[in-house]
Amino acid sequence: MKNRYALLLGGLLLGSSGFAQFSDNFDSYTAGGYLGVQSVPWTTWSGTQGGAEDVLVSSALSHSAPNSIYYSSTSANGGPTDCVLSFGGVKNTGQFSIGAYFYVQSGKGAYFNLQADATIGATWALDCQMVNDGNLYLSNTQGSYLQTTYPIATWFELRLDINLNTNVWELFIDNVSQGSFANPINRVSFIDIFPINPTSLGGNNQAGYYMDDFFYNHTPYSLPSLNGAVTLASVSGGLAGQNRDVVATVRNLGTTAITSFDITYDYNGSQITENVTGQNLASLATMNYTFNQQILLAAGSNPLTITISNVNGAGADGDANDDVKTITLNPVVPAAGKMVVAEEGTGTWCGWCPRGAVYMEEMSTKYDGYFAGIAVHNSDPMTVTDYDAAIGGLISGYPSALVDRGAEIDPSQMEGDFLNRIVLDPAGTFNIGGTVNGNSLTVDVTTTFHINTSGDWRLLTVLTEDGITGTTSGYNQTNYYSSTSQNLPLVGAGHNWQTEPNPVPAANMVYDHVARDINPSFTGLQNAFTSTISANDIFSNSFNFTLDPTWDVNAMHIVVMLRHPNGTIENAGEIALSDLITGVEENTSNFSARLFPNPASDFSNVAINISNPADVNVEVIDINGKVVSTRAFGTMRGEFLLPVNTSALSSGIYLVNVRVGNELKSIRLIKQ
Repeated sequence: MKNRYALLLGGLLLGSSGFAQFSDNFDSYTAGGYLGVQSVPWTTWSGTQGGAEDVLVSSALSHSAPNSIYYSSTSANGGPTDCVLSFGGVKNTGQFSIGAYFYVQSGKGAYFNLQADATIGATWALDCQMVNDGNLYLSNTQGSYLQTTYPIATWFELRLDINLNTNVWELFIDNVSQGSFANPINRVSFIDIFPINPTSLGGNNQAGYYMDDFFYNHTPYSLPSLNGAVTLASVSGGLAGQNRDVVATVRNLGTTAITSFDITYDYNGSQITENVTGQNLASLATMNYTFNQQILLAAGSNPLTITISNVNGAGADGDANDDVKTITLNPVVPAAGKMVVAEEGTGTWCGWCPRGAVYMEEMSTKYDGYFAGIAVHNSDPMTVTDYDAAIGGLISGYPSALVDRGAEIDPSQMEGDFLNRIVLDPAGTFNIGGTVNGNSLTVDVTTTFHINTSGDWRLLTVLTEDGITGTTSGYNQTNYYSSTSQNLPLVGAGHNWQTEPNPVPAANMVYDHVARDINPSFTGLQNAFTSTISANDIFSNSFNFTLDPTWDVNAMHIVVMLRHPNGTIENAGEIALSDLITGVEENTSNFSARLFPNPASDFSNVAINISNPADVNVEVIDINGKVVSTRAFGTMRGEFLLPVNTSALSSGIYLVNVRVGNELKSIRLIKQ
């Protein structure tokens, strides 16, 4: 007791300078007694010392004899033991280290978390889950950061060294670094030790572990007068060849308010500097800055470096160590001509189905041009009976999703399945066209196979519609996420579902990706292809639809699916129905452009219609961001076909940038 309190008292005595340290080997306590009852700093989540939440001191096993503390649970929800130690307030600058020795029993798991705010339970800074299979995961609500392994049934030291100025969190096991990361929640206030080993991470709901020789220490930071820092660099996940926003978290680590700064990103040979003015960033405050110019994600592992400079126009600031943040981007490279389709079982009566709408919208936005989403409604006014029945036979509940008609998953898991599928070379790719005559739609699909194959390959088409509204009660959306009393935040698809009522009235609902018709059936067109197929074989098929006059053709898409003989979806294609009506891919104030044929072999054309005279330039960029061809066509007005020579290009995905005056369109080109 004496030595432990002397160390704690020393930390408290140094509080005037902000330095704090604490350690506990639990040896001065009485084994069999509650830790919180015998200790000043240790307590429980509820603050009640002694009883079910408190932990018993153990002499059964220790790293430094005679005592340790032991946590166990056989509940899927963990607990009830829930031990807490405060760090003496929120630590958000300086150097913070925390560690302990753990012994995780064979066949069991372990867990602790770091809290971020003065009020416990407000924000989780970090979750550390040690699963019974020997895997260790660091994560929080913002994402997953690190996965490694730990030794089972033996004592090991786990330590986190955190530079809260530069936002570098590094994990050590037995003094060996397991990796580092930046944490969007870059502050700590408590440790919470709670036995749980959930099946969602591969656990078995059995937790059992000892902890000994615990410590933390914090060395504060003395703020310079003027100091801007970059604490986080982020780019939302994407595929090579996609454009993405670059976001930097800027923090004022000085005492003087920041009113302006220059900020630069450097990626794959491109260096962009932007001047930010009109700010009033107070000391220790943060702001997120999104660069005006996006990056084009390049294949391979490439660093992205963000640098802050010229804070308040004063040149160098008071601490150069926190001016730069570097992350490595290694985007997934999609297979040429590949599109992944997800079919979601949903319904307005389904209280958990807002989750499906949120993730469907997220995927459609994040992977536009590579992902086709179809919401298959059940028992509501948007139901397509035969489509609903077919999906219902493959899922066990709502909402559920099938990605390329693989295994049933929750819609929140679509991205993982998508990323596994998008890299697979498809057996065939499509050209999609057709005609609209009144309410009659003919969809013409040309399928080119790229492999020798055989079997019962089939083709099917689906019409989807966005922006659907209704006035009857059948369009009310049941919402089990409603009420702030539930810790179930869900935001997306145009709603903060936690603050919405249950149900959300029809007047406030808009439904997207809704299946309107399927042709010829869920299983596809028999004899769409010959039973034996050779590489480069081309097949043409047509599908006829009757358009309901209540449908908005300007908000509809045609989704084509190539069904593998095993029942999965091999590939998909999608075009806007309005493309068949207007004959253009996109419209802007001065010009429209579309690319055909696409996919292309030896050539393609840009069909362009220019309203006002302007200079026209066309460039082709490969998936690594390299310009492989460029051509200036001079000043033009009217309708033209601009040739794009693709004969010398390797098979893959390219961007064709069409620039007319100051306007730019980027169209994805697939070279076969």
